[in-house]
Amino acid sequence: MNAPWKSGLPGNRDPFAAYICDDTALDVIRPVVIELGWQPEKCNKGGLRNGVQSLSVSASPAILMVDLSECGDPLNDINALAEVCEPGTVVIAIGQVNDVRLYRDLLSSGIHDYLLKPLSPQQVHDALNQALAVFMSPKAGDADAAKRHISTAVVGTRGGTGASTLATSLAWLFAEQHKAPTALLDLDVHFGTGALALDLEPGRGLTDAIENPSRIDPLFIERAMVRAGDNLSILSAEAPINQPLMTDGAAFVQLEDEFRQAFEMTVIDLPRNMLINFPQLLADVNLVVLACELTLASARDTIRILSWLKTNAGHAHPMIVANKVQPSLAEISKADFEASIERRIDFMVPYDIKAASNAAKLGQVFVDANRSSKATAAIRQIAERVMGVSADDLSSLGEEKKSLLGGFDFKSLLAKKAKNEPTAAE
Repeated sequence: MNAPWKSGLPGNRDPFAAYICDDTALDVIRPVVIELGWQPEKCNKGGLRNGVQSLSVSASPAILMVDLSECGDPLNDINALAEVCEPGTVVIAIGQVNDVRLYRDLLSSGIHDYLLKPLSPQQVHDALNQALAVFMSPKAGDADAAKRHISTAVVGTRGGTGASTLATSLAWLFAEQHKAPTALLDLDVHFGTGALALDLEPGRGLTDAIENPSRIDPLFIERAMVRAGDNLSILSAEAPINQPLMTDGAAFVQLEDEFRQAFEMTVIDLPRNMLINFPQLLADVNLVVLACELTLASARDTIRILSWLKTNAGHAHPMIVANKVQPSLAEISKADFEASIERRIDFMVPYDIKAASNAAKLGQVFVDANRSSKATAAIRQIAERVMGVSADDLSSLGEEKKSLLGGFDFKSLLAKKAKNEPTAAE
C-alpha cells in the first residue's frame, strides 16, 4: 500500500478519503482536510470495514485514513483492506489502543502511520503532510528513485507580487545550493523576465517549441535551453508583442514531460492567465507556490485561485507565500488575510527595495546578489522545504493552524474599507 507516488496514476483517483467511526474525530479531521484543499465530503462516517466495502467497488484515493476503533482484529482487517487498495495508496490508521506492539505490527503490514485517539488538529496535519512527502520524495532504493523529480509552479495572485523573483531565486537555489539539475520554464511568453534576471538572452527555444511541438525531444531540449550554470537551464522567450499566443498548450505539456526525464527539479514561472487557459500544465506539478501581497485584491484572488486548484489540480499542494511584506504599510493584517483565505500563510518574505535594486545592477538573481538579506533567508527556507532538506520540512507543508472557518467575514472587511473604517492592520 505504502508505495511512492506514480505520475501515471488513473485520473479518477481522489487525493484523499477517510472512514471514521465517531463524530468527534470527524470534527477534528474535516477542517484540516478543507485547509489542505480537499473535499470534506470524502470524510465518511463508518470505520475500516465500511472503507473496505466502499473501496471494493471504487478507486482507491492517494491518501486513505481509516478508523480501527471498532475492529476486533485490526491486523486481519488491515489485510482485508490491502486486498482492495490499489498500489500507491498511503494508509493512515486511527485507533484507541495504545500498544507499541500493535503499532509496530501495523507499520510492518504497510500502514504509513497510526494515530491515537483523541485526535488533535496538529496531529492530523503532521500525519497528512508526512503522507504528502511520500509522494514528493521517493524512497531510497526504489526502482524510480533515480528519476526523482519535483515540479513547482510559481503563480502570482496579482501583478507585481514578485512571482518571477521567487521563481528565479528558487531555481537558482535548487541548482547552486542543492546541486540539483534544474529547469526554469518562464511561460510569460511576451513579457517574461526569467532570462533578464539571470543576465541572459532568452533565445528562440520556447517560441520554436510553441510553433513546432513535434520537434520537442531530448535533443531539442539540449539545444534550445539556455545554460545559466552547471545545474541550471532556462527556457523563455521575448515574443513580439504584435504576435498573439497561438497554441493549444500541447507544447508546454511536452516540455514538462521532457524536463521530468532530463532534470531533478522543474520550476515554472506561471502567469495566472496561463493557469486558466491551460489547466493541463498542472497535471504533474507537485506544488504550487502562490505569491501574494497583504491587500484585499490579493486576498480575493488567493481565495479564487485556491478554489480553482481544488477543482482542477487537487493533487498539487498549494503553498502560500506573502511577498514584499511591509507590516506597517500592509492594507490588511496577516491575521485578517489568513482568516479570509481560511488557511495559514506558509512564509513571509520581507520587502527589500535596496536588495532588489542591487540584484538588477549586478545582473544576478535576488538570492545570489543578496546572500545576507532577510528576504533571501526566507526564500532559502522555501527552497529547503520544497527540496525536503531536513526531516520536518516537507512534513510540515501546510502547517497546522486553528480553524478559521466561519471566523472571519471577508465581506465586512470590504465594507469597512469602502467606508474608510479602520481594520486590524490599521
